[in-house]
Order: sequence, then structure tokens, then C-alpha cells
Amino acid sequence: MQKQVFKILARVNKALLPSFTKHQLDLSKATKTQLFIFGWRLYVTKRALD
Repeated sequence: MQKQVFKILARVNKALLPSFTKHQLDLSKATKTQLFIFGWRLYVTKRALD
């Protein structure tokens, strides 16, 4: 059940949050908010795939 929740969250993230890899964001110049969003998307994606 937990995996399904993260799969749903991953779809919501994809629809609502910006993709920084498509915009070629340099992580060394990213703001704290951008780093948080990047980390959140990474965490949710990893949990959805496990």
C-alpha cells in the first residue's frame, strides 16, 4: 500500500512541480527552495520504484 501512495505522489509531482533537469539547472547555483523541490522529487521517485 505504501508503494502505491508514493506512485500517486510521483504522478502529482510530475504534474505540478517543475523539472529542473529539463531546465538544466546548475545545482551549485540553485536556491534552497529549488534544492528542496529537487530532493523531494528524488525521495518520492526512489520510494515509488523500490
